Amino acid sequence: MRYQYILFDLDGTLSDPKDGITKSVQYALQKMGISIDNLDELEGFIGPPLHVSFAEQYHLNEEEIIKAVNFYRERFRVKGMYENTLYPNIYRVLEHMKKSNVTLLVATSKPTVFAEEILKYFQIEHYFELIIGSELDGSRSSKTEIIQYILDQYPESSKHEFIMVGDRKHDIIGAHNTQIDSIGVTYGYGSNEEIIASRPTYLVHSVEDLQRILLK
Repeated sequence: MRYQYILFDLDGTLSDPKDGITKSVQYALQKMGISIDNLDELEGFIGPPLHVSFAEQYHLNEEEIIKAVNFYRERFRVKGMYENTLYPNIYRVLEHMKKSNVTLLVATSKPTVFAEEILKYFQIEHYFELIIGSELDGSRSSKTEIIQYILDQYPESSKHEFIMVGDRKHDIIGAHNTQIDSIGVTYGYGSNEEIIASRPTYLVHSVEDLQRILLK
């Protein structure tokens, strides 16, 4: 069946945010006394909530995480959010889906205020009925919470009408936890192994394949 509600992750699914995110993480870590020269080492920060990545990758305690996130945002809100590019053909895919009368939504762990600004920067915000992310205080940051919040906005709709599209295990796990279907995309920042292990409903390797599944 064709899905009526399509939830898109932002980072690594709609856009490639590597430069902005990794340089902002590098800046934050430098402020915390941790020097990282190779930005490739920071790709793991693309997708998950920031506080989770700072804890898992650098073992920062709660007080240190708050400082690191604030340092990150110092750079990100001024420069980092614009060091970002849309994946090729995303405009065309969104246009085709909108003309097919499906409801497009954004479900991101990035704070909503930043997600809205990025989508406006790319001039694609008008395609989405809702743009839902985390709060700046760190609440509603897990993908499960974000997806559930969106589902709650459509109480008359069946879960079979929803599908989550994302490039990291957190997107697929969030879909499993809320009992909706999912598409794992391999052109983003999750490895093939990570995506396959999380058991998405569908696996795609390109934006074009994504369109074929959503509009078949």
